[in-house]
Amino acid sequence: MSSYSELIKNFEKIRAYMREFYIYGFKSRDGYRSKSARSYDDERRRMESWLGDHMGFVRTPEGKNVFISIDSRSSQHNPFYKAWKSKSFTDGDITLHFILFDILCSPAVRCSVSELMRRMDEEYLSGFETPMLLDESTVRKKLEEYCGEGLLVREREGKRVLYRRADLVGLPAESDALDFFSEVAPCGVVGSFLLDRTGLHEDVFAFKHHYITGAMDSGVLAALFSAMRSKRAVTADNFSRGARRPGRVRLVPLRVLISVQSGRQHLLAYQPATNRIKSFRVDYLSDVKLEEPTPRFDELRAELDSMQSKMWGVNPGRGSRDGQLEHVEFTVRVGLDEAYIVRRLEREKRVGHVERLDAGTYRFTADVYDTTELVPWIRTFICRISELHFSNRTVEERFRSDLEEMYRLYGVGEGET
Repeated sequence: MSSYSELIKNFEKIRAYMREFYIYGFKSRDGYRSKSARSYDDERRRMESWLGDHMGFVRTPEGKNVFISIDSRSSQHNPFYKAWKSKSFTDGDITLHFILFDILCSPAVRCSVSELMRRMDEEYLSGFETPMLLDESTVRKKLEEYCGEGLLVREREGKRVLYRRADLVGLPAESDALDFFSEVAPCGVVGSFLLDRTGLHEDVFAFKHHYITGAMDSGVLAALFSAMRSKRAVTADNFSRGARRPGRVRLVPLRVLISVQSGRQHLLAYQPATNRIKSFRVDYLSDVKLEEPTPRFDELRAELDSMQSKMWGVNPGRGSRDGQLEHVEFTVRVGLDEAYIVRRLEREKRVGHVERLDAGTYRFTADVYDTTELVPWIRTFICRISELHFSNRTVEERFRSDLEEMYRLYGVGEGET
């Protein structure tokens, strides 16, 4: 019988399975071809151990398909955070961790590597019949890792290099802010870890739209934010659903945009290979590595700021270099007691402007890189639209054909109102 552990060593592996199971489509055991059936069973059971209360299945002719279902009325906390709290460690890792932090018990205690090695041998390991062997290279690497994570601080005193615990950060007595942050912010898993420290997990907030799957991309987002803060380029694997393998891309991350309608996260980045600013789905990116700083970061960020005045969503189209824009305009009828429709037009438009033609008619116009992105919003005014024009005739024809298909489905024929 195959055995499995709830703990994971490589988060990217479990992220790939969760993405396949719950984001891109429900896969049966026979339908998942990327790994062996045994690997599928192990990962499915691991996820069930974290998400069992939220998982169900349906039987189809292809087999048993698992899925996740979250009722925000009864679950106020993101269950995907459990995956981030299930990292495995070797015996040596966990032993060294607790010994180091026991010796460096406060920011006032400072030790060199040789002092740490001596104290570990004399005070912690000498009492064992077969003491664990920790070489200086391993200890030094662990210390540098913790310095990189901000847990320890490296200081120089003459020729000596000393390590101490980082200054403690006080946590608020009230957990409301952390609770809200953990469920709505990018990298909200940080807030969930802090709540674990305070022990103040409370069901303070409930969400009508709770976008939980972004939790799996927290590691990628953290790396991208670090790159933007230090104005660096990155290299990353970029997955494409049509390709069998990810492609390695070099990017200059500029901004992350998150949809308030779907929760989907997009990176807007400059790609040197194409000399364009492009949009990349964050859930398609992995293995992000920070590269050297780029002197063009401020220039590229300013260019993106200018482009966003012509972007409805995340698609910069062909970019600002050729200046090609698409025009859209539509006219709506508004009743005398329907001023809220006009307010909606003004409130929800991201670019463009609204013009009053007469007491009951208003026209919206905009010039953007991609008019396709406006179509879902325009559809919400569909019963009030009296005129509609796209400069991109393909988009307009598709819009009108979708209307005709809707009329056919609802049995609306010619001569009917």
